Amino acid sequence: MQGLTEFLPISSSAHLRLTAAFSGWDDPGALFTAITQIGTETAILIYFRQDIFAIVTTWCRSLVNRGLRSDPNARMGWLLIIGSLPIGVLGLTLQDQIEGPFRDLRITATMLIVMGLVLGLADRRAGDAVVIGRHAAPGRRKELQDLTVRDGLIYGFCQALALVPGVSRSGATTSGGLFMGYSRAAAARYAFLLAVPAVMASGLFSISEALDDPDVTWGPTLLATVISFAVGYAVIAWFMKFIETKSFMPFVIYRVVLGVVIIALVSFGVIEPLAGEHTG
Repeated sequence: MQGLTEFLPISSSAHLRLTAAFSGWDDPGALFTAITQIGTETAILIYFRQDIFAIVTTWCRSLVNRGLRSDPNARMGWLLIIGSLPIGVLGLTLQDQIEGPFRDLRITATMLIVMGLVLGLADRRAGDAVVIGRHAAPGRRKELQDLTVRDGLIYGFCQALALVPGVSRSGATTSGGLFMGYSRAAAARYAFLLAVPAVMASGLFSISEALDDPDVTWGPTLLATVISFAVGYAVIAWFMKFIETKSFMPFVIYRVVLGVVIIALVSFGVIEPLAGEHTG
C-alpha cells in the first residue's frame, strides 16, 4: 500500500489509515514505517538517478568552483534545499498537532475532498487554451529551467501542507506548480525531486529514534521495504508516462469519492474517527 499510494496524488497516509482500520492490524511501529518510506524514496533516487547525480555532483563542485554556480544543476540543488525548508520548520513546530488532532479521520476525509478539488482546478487551468487571434492554442507552460527562488519556496510550502493526513505530498506540490504555470510533467517531476530530502531526513531521524526497539522483526520489515521499492518504482514510471497525455481528473474524482465514503463510515459508526491513528 505504501509503494502503491506514495507517489500518486491520493494521499498514502489516508490509505494506510484505512488499511489499518479495516484489517485490524496492530501498529507496525515507527521503525517499520520509516524503513518502508526509505524504500519508496529509494525508488525516486533510482528512477531519477541521472538528474539527482548531476544535481548533487554539480552543486558540490559549485561550492569551490564559482564558475559552476550559474549551472542549472547547481541552481537546482539550491532550489531543492530552499524548497525543503518549510516542511522542516513546520514539521518540527507542529509535531504535536500532526501526531494528535490532525490524525482524526474526519480531517483526513475533508482534506481528501478539498485538496482533490484544488487539484482539479489547477489541472483545469493547466489545460486551458490561450486565444491567439481567432485560434485557440495551448498556453506556454513553464518548465523546470524557469524555476525561481520564489517558486521554489511556494513549492516548499505546498509540500508542507502534506503534514496534514489526507492532503498528499505529490498532490499538493503538483497543484502548486500547476497554479504557478508549470507543465504537468515539470510540476510532477519537481514534486518527486523535492520529496527526497524531506522524506529521507524524516526516515533516518525516525530510525535513529526507533533503533532501541527490542520488538523489531527484521525479516518482515526488510521484505516490506523491498516490496514498497519495487511497487513504488513501477508507479513512478507509469505515472510520469500517464501525465504526458492525460489529466489529473481521475485522481480528483477518486479523492472526492473516497473522502465522502470515509465521512459516511465515520458518521454511521462503522469506523472510529481515530481508527488506525498510529499507522502512516
